[in-house]
Amino acid sequence: MIDLHCHTSTSDNTMSISEVIYHAKENGITHLAITDHDTTAGLAEAEQIGIEAGVTIIAGIEISAYDYKRDKRAHILGYHVSADNEELYHLCNPMVKKRHFASYEMVQKIAKAGYDVSWEEVQAYAKHSTSVYKQHIMHALMDKGYTDRIYGPLYKTLFAKGTAETEEGLAYTPIDYLDAIDAIRTINDIGGIAVLAHPAQFDNYEAVEEWTKHGLKGIEVYHPDHDEGLEAKTKQYAKTYGLIQTGGSDFHGGYGPSERFPLGSKNPGLQAVEALSKHMSFPAK
Repeated sequence: MIDLHCHTSTSDNTMSISEVIYHAKENGITHLAITDHDTTAGLAEAEQIGIEAGVTIIAGIEISAYDYKRDKRAHILGYHVSADNEELYHLCNPMVKKRHFASYEMVQKIAKAGYDVSWEEVQAYAKHSTSVYKQHIMHALMDKGYTDRIYGPLYKTLFAKGTAETEEGLAYTPIDYLDAIDAIRTINDIGGIAVLAHPAQFDNYEAVEEWTKHGLKGIEVYHPDHDEGLEAKTKQYAKTYGLIQTGGSDFHGGYGPSERFPLGSKNPGLQAVEALSKHMSFPAK
C-alpha cells in the first residue's frame, strides 16, 4: 500500500513522526511520503525511523503557495527533496514565520472577543511544530469547551475569509503566500519533483497547462477531496499534459477526517512511486 501525502506534528498533525510511521506500518503501508507544510524539518529522522520500521520513506514537502494570476491558493508538493537544502529553507522559512505571526494575531483577536484562551496555551499544542496553525488554536478552544470539533461552525465564525455573500471571521488574518511558480521552479532546481496537490480544493485546473511549462511534473489524482468524478477529471489532465498521477490520504491524525480517510485510503499504487523515482535528478552541489 502506498501513501504519498501525509503530515506529522512537525506541521499540523496530532501524531509525531514516529507515531505516524509505525501507524503506517500497522496499516500495511510500504511506501510513505512525509509532506509537512513548508518545512523539511524532521525528514532525516523520518528516514531513519522508516528504516527501523520497514517503511520506505519518501522525503517531501507541501508548499503553501498562491496563483496570483488567477487569485487562488495552491499547494505544491515536492518529492525526493533534501532535508537540509538551504534553497528550499530560504524559500519557505519566511512563510513559516508569517503563519506563526498571523496565528499570534488571531489568538489575540479571539481573546479580545471574550474567549478564555491565551497564546501560551495555544503554543503548548504546537510544541513539536515549526509554527502555530489554526488547528492548534481550535484544539485549545475544544479543550476549553467552546466546540466539540476542529472544523465546524466555530471554525468558520473565527477564520472565514469572507466574501460578498459571507461575513469575515472575527479572527481572520490574511497571509501573503509564495508564488506557485516560484515553488515549482525551486523544487525543480534542487532536484525534486513538483506535483500539484488536490487541484479541486482550490480549483487550480486552469493553471495546469501553464505550470507544466515551468516544471510541474505531476498532479494529485487521489485525495479525500476528490470523488470518482474529480478523479476522472484529474486523470484526464494528467494524460493531456503528461503528468505523474499521485495520491494520498493527506493524513493529519486528530486534525483531519482520519476515520473516513485513514493512512493508505487514497492509494495511487506502486506505479506512482516508480514514476517519481524515474524523474529524480541530482543537481551539482
